[in-house]
Amino acid sequence: MSPRDLLQDPCWHADDLGKALPDSLHAVSVALPRWQDVVAYEEKDPACLKALQAIYPRFGFHPLVAEIAQKAREEHGCADGSAWPYPTAAAAERARFHCQRSEPMAKTTIKTILGLPCLLTDAKGCSAAKAFWQHSGLGASSRQAASALGHEPFPSLQASADAQTLLRQRLAEIYGCDPELVQLHPSGMAALTKALEAITALRPGKPCLQLGFPYVDVLKLPEVVFEGCDLLLTTELNRLALEFDRRQPAAVIVELPSNPMLQCVDLPAVARLAQARGIPVIADDTIGSPLNLDALPHADLVFSSLTKSFAGRGDILAGSLVVSPNSRWREELSRELSTALAPLGDADAIALEQASRDVDQRLPQLNNACQRLADKLASHPAVTRVHHPGQCANFQALMRPGAGHGCLLSFELSGGVAQAKRAYDALQVCKGPSLGTSFTLVCPYVLLAHYNELSWAESCGVPSHLLRVSVGLEDPDTLWQRFEMAFKA
Repeated sequence: MSPRDLLQDPCWHADDLGKALPDSLHAVSVALPRWQDVVAYEEKDPACLKALQAIYPRFGFHPLVAEIAQKAREEHGCADGSAWPYPTAAAAERARFHCQRSEPMAKTTIKTILGLPCLLTDAKGCSAAKAFWQHSGLGASSRQAASALGHEPFPSLQASADAQTLLRQRLAEIYGCDPELVQLHPSGMAALTKALEAITALRPGKPCLQLGFPYVDVLKLPEVVFEGCDLLLTTELNRLALEFDRRQPAAVIVELPSNPMLQCVDLPAVARLAQARGIPVIADDTIGSPLNLDALPHADLVFSSLTKSFAGRGDILAGSLVVSPNSRWREELSRELSTALAPLGDADAIALEQASRDVDQRLPQLNNACQRLADKLASHPAVTRVHHPGQCANFQALMRPGAGHGCLLSFELSGGVAQAKRAYDALQVCKGPSLGTSFTLVCPYVLLAHYNELSWAESCGVPSHLLRVSVGLEDPDTLWQRFEMAFKA
């Protein structure tokens, strides 16, 4: 049976609930075609969870990873606890350290199952273990689990080494730096985890400072796993200078642009303020893409989720971390980053190298398609507001010559939540988490990311009825017709 063509035949019907997006064993998104499905997913409704054929890998276990975790629990008598497969002993030990720090009374141990180190916890340690798994992005990948279970062959080590060399060279060419400054990681959050490990070694005992409304785990990782993280929503430079002086954070973290509001801080100005005070700057360019933005002259470390538009397929989990050649801490950071908690998996590296060969042709198409849809939405009477990086002067100041604004936009409808529900249910495109795929993906992002803190998100200016769109490579006129039809609903 051939994979489903999601450009022509998207998963949007009620009976598409739970289908893997894309139609692949290693898919990182899952179809949640109706608003009520999103709520059921967040409420952990058993019928909804039973229907899921896939899940975003940090938010839950891929079925193959779950199989290994179940084996670990059965073999080691962990019926009331939990098991968490990791690709390396170092990653499992780091997870265990977090559990012991968070829940000193919890019992934890590490056992190897089918070649994968598994953190085993009793019931007291489950919550801390789950938090580390989600926020750190260090868990075993579906491809590693498939090989461990014998469902897929172990890849050639030489083929993996060749793929990783090509990937570092490809990324170095995009960033304009030496390949030695580029690291590959199992996910974008794993890259941030390693960045924060290095920052903590340089500036111990200090919390970080996040500027602008963040992607949920970019805030939660330093907040929960490291020394804490404060959120600052202001972009006024005099206020930032005062806050930098008062807080002296371990590092300043920025997203280029923010998710889902798609705005940038004035990165060059922020960098000048931070560097004058000896504070490193960490930038996340996942949404903007290093093909569109040049953050490296201003940030000390730049991390990215290669799962998104760099891979473009929606079935590869990977991340990168780049040390700026201009950083005053270049040598210290490079030394601290010399060993990864977990390298990018061999099969994942091979798949990523193949998928990203066309990124320099594919991304401009995504840029243009997203811009066209943003323009159309902005002129539609049902739409009260469109959020797109093209509206942000700070984003434009970082753009490379001839670049675009990325594949992501968000919008709000005049009828609020009620109209957003109707439009979402009627929209004939794939609906689920993640972004950067060749097929369009829509989700009520705030519900998925902040379901238990909607009032807090609202107080930050992020409404729960906002719809986020990752624009794909469908025919632009056909895609717009699908949105118009949904608005008429």
